[in-house]
Amino acid sequence: MMKKERRIVVAATCVLAATLFPSATTWSATDEMGFVRINQGEEVWKNPFGVGVEVATLYGDPSKQGIYVLRIKWPPGIMSKPHKHPEDRHVVVLSGTWYTGTGEAFVPEKAIPMKTGGYMVHPAGAVHWDGTREEGAVIQITGYGPSGNNFVKPDEPQFGKTN
Repeated sequence: MMKKERRIVVAATCVLAATLFPSATTWSATDEMGFVRINQGEEVWKNPFGVGVEVATLYGDPSKQGIYVLRIKWPPGIMSKPHKHPEDRHVVVLSGTWYTGTGEAFVPEKAIPMKTGGYMVHPAGAVHWDGTREEGAVIQITGYGPSGNNFVKPDEPQFGKTN
């Protein structure tokens, strides 16, 4: 491959990476001294799952090594199916009521409600499921990547309805 073609491929790859990885939100909110400021309403939300669950990356990149901060909007009546993550995740409920359950059995009616201000740790490798019922919720997750979702039954839908 010639130098000019290689530069075009590298440039195209960078553009693609910038659109696929939501961490660009962080860098656009970083000032000249490295401080990040993102006010409520300035988040850049994406719908990566196609079910109405929106994710905004406030800091870092969960696919890479290092600290990341995500904000997730859960619409009413949807839960993730049992899954686990390779790293500890610290979760704070910013608004609404977020329901959590543990173990490989998906039983939404047994989920424990976490109200605004609630805090939970998802230990690395621990199977859990979570989401909402009548009202939506916004949660904030902090972890140390690389992250990932490993579903107990990967051939089934990753989300289920609760109402």
